[in-house]
Amino acid sequence: MSTFEIITTDRLVIRMLEMKDKDAFFNYRSMPEVYKYQSWKPEDIRDAESFISANIAVVPNTGDSWLQVAVCLKDGQLIGDVGIHYMEDGFQAEIGYTLSPEFQGQGYASEAVRAVMDYLFGGLHKHRITGSVDPDNVKSVRLLENLGFRKEAHFIKSYRMNDTWYDDCVYAILADEWN
Repeated sequence: MSTFEIITTDRLVIRMLEMKDKDAFFNYRSMPEVYKYQSWKPEDIRDAESFISANIAVVPNTGDSWLQVAVCLKDGQLIGDVGIHYMEDGFQAEIGYTLSPEFQGQGYASEAVRAVMDYLFGGLHKHRITGSVDPDNVKSVRLLENLGFRKEAHFIKSYRMNDTWYDDCVYAILADEWN
């Protein structure tokens, strides 16, 4: 059985999301400015508990599975999460990321995503990583572009969420393009 290896950076610890994270996870994931660009939002703490419980059961790096990992400060405080979609072919992954608004604008998201990408390319030898983003989510687009992702597609009103159609842009980077 595969496990997710704890990743540490200068300021962060990236680890499996655990039930002890439920309150902080619920608090930032239920903020309108956070769920605005996301298809999942918890209605109450039970939704967060169910999400974390299902996530704990995921075997990392198995085809067509999603794993959400916790982004924590060195003192253990949960400040966000990174989602990893392990593609069916075993050679590709998709990432997504969420950061509590009070910690945005300090480079934490970029640091966390960079660390996860190092893990995916270096540790798991992925060939390609993609990110799907609403083009109106300017901060997210900027993060991907700053990490070297290129825009490969812009789908017009291709994503339906809450009875509204949204555009979706796909960004990608190959292992041999990653520094």
